[in-house]
Amino acid sequence: MNNAITAALGKEPADLLIRNARIVNVFTSEIHSGDVAVAGDRFLGFGSYEAWQTVDADGMYLCPAFIEGHIHIESTLLSPVEFARVVAGRGTGTVVCDPHEIANVLGQEGIRYFLDCSRGLPVDISIMLPSCVPATHLETSGAELTGDDLTELLLSEPDRILGLGEMMNVPGVLGGDAEVWKKLRLFQHRVIDGHCPGVSGKALNAYILSGPSSDHESAELAEAREKLRKGMHLMIRQGSSEKNLIDLLPLIHAGSASNISLVTDDRHADDLLHQGHLDYTVRLAISSGLDPLLAIRTVTLSTARYFGLKDRGAIAPGYRADFLLLKDLESVAIHEVYLAGRRLDDTDFPASRTPPIQTSLHLPELTEELLRLEDPRDRPDRFVKAIEIVPGQIITRAVAVQPPAEDGVLQADPQQDLAKLAVVERHRSSGRVGLGLVRGLGLASGALASSVAHDSHNCIVAGTNDRDMLLALRTLKEHGGGLAVVSDQLVLASVALPLAGLMSFEPIEGVVAELHRLRQAATDLGCPEKLNVFMVLSFLALPVIPELRLTDLGLVDVERFQVTGLLWTE
Repeated sequence: MNNAITAALGKEPADLLIRNARIVNVFTSEIHSGDVAVAGDRFLGFGSYEAWQTVDADGMYLCPAFIEGHIHIESTLLSPVEFARVVAGRGTGTVVCDPHEIANVLGQEGIRYFLDCSRGLPVDISIMLPSCVPATHLETSGAELTGDDLTELLLSEPDRILGLGEMMNVPGVLGGDAEVWKKLRLFQHRVIDGHCPGVSGKALNAYILSGPSSDHESAELAEAREKLRKGMHLMIRQGSSEKNLIDLLPLIHAGSASNISLVTDDRHADDLLHQGHLDYTVRLAISSGLDPLLAIRTVTLSTARYFGLKDRGAIAPGYRADFLLLKDLESVAIHEVYLAGRRLDDTDFPASRTPPIQTSLHLPELTEELLRLEDPRDRPDRFVKAIEIVPGQIITRAVAVQPPAEDGVLQADPQQDLAKLAVVERHRSSGRVGLGLVRGLGLASGALASSVAHDSHNCIVAGTNDRDMLLALRTLKEHGGGLAVVSDQLVLASVALPLAGLMSFEPIEGVVAELHRLRQAATDLGCPEKLNVFMVLSFLALPVIPELRLTDLGLVDVERFQVTGLLWTE
């Protein structure tokens, strides 16, 4: 008989006893009073026990720690270690992440870095292997992950790699692409996350039949309901860029909650600091009318069971002792956090670890010729295409515009809210640049640049003149990646992101302070204050979301899934 069984029988002291607690029971959707004993990192059970240490909960709620089911940690701009430190204090004990972003830059090496630097942290971080690197053939990525590459990674860390990350290549799945299906077969006995916005009917039937068993892309009630009815685990996303919780909240009830998880997908550093992580999502759900016990279930037991984490997400004998003491249930007012049976302390987290690759930004020589946008019109009354931003959404529209031209070169026009846009390939120093125009940034002068540009993370820059655009790109190169605001040949603000050009090594407070200065500088140049302009900029190069995008290969017509010309022909 091992020590835990002996302690559970009361024949020897437990390590920890939480007395006088109101226990949040996610199995029965009830709250009952009692004492809970812990030995090592496991719950022993309910009842009166002798223990080496006793904590009086004094009527506070004893709640399972939260489980994040889908997030790209890179989108926080924080290193994995700093991210874990921050979310642990907000009540998150387990994170399932998809390192899709760093994989598009550094490939296998980026994934191994994620695994290595997050090993042994109080927050348990597991990985879904990225399924689509590169995401499409319409951009230049820093790496390619084949089925053989994924096999190698899976064999190296079988316990921490839970399955295959969001399968975005719906045409490849339905069309029988050999490499896509090799990956699906490799993970047929593990979890496969889906990514199928707008897919319905027989196409959805076939997609589910191929293996993906979840989806986080639903934005409308009817679409989400169909996926839920067809057996998909519905991940309702409430992130910094996509906010679907309120619209999909009616789907969560006692009969469906076991098949629904609340997730963040992306959560920016300032939102993490000022609002929170899943604690914020649960608060929002409760304040919007959801039963608190159902809200908590969707970030605990429901998520654990979907991923096969049999010892997570509940307070019960044998479960890992990840729990919170809450002063108030509805406001999710966290008093203390315990992970693996130990009270959380900031000293539990090491400094962020430096990856083996120091420079991931390989830009060509930055000259004005690089940004020369030739006028394709044969007469001045014709139109060219521009990307139009849709406020509050990551979709864009293709619009017809008439920009000014000088010596056969198209120019930005602040009077039309028309900025020049460039995507510069940054992985191979190829000198390849995609050029276009964008409406809706509000830039009256200057330029904005970012090395965060989904999914391949080439450098993207928007501006009213080429000189400022070049200085913004040079600033990124100097930092080894980051974000920059430039005007009149002065760098007004910047954030260094040297970790794959995506993340900072700094503490969250410093990163958020820099982001505040950056956004204020962008606002001073005319960008709308409510527009998260760098988030918007990062998605303008994403060629899988309609309608028009720009990559290093040129303008992309997403509906036709092909590179298109600049001239408006409709």
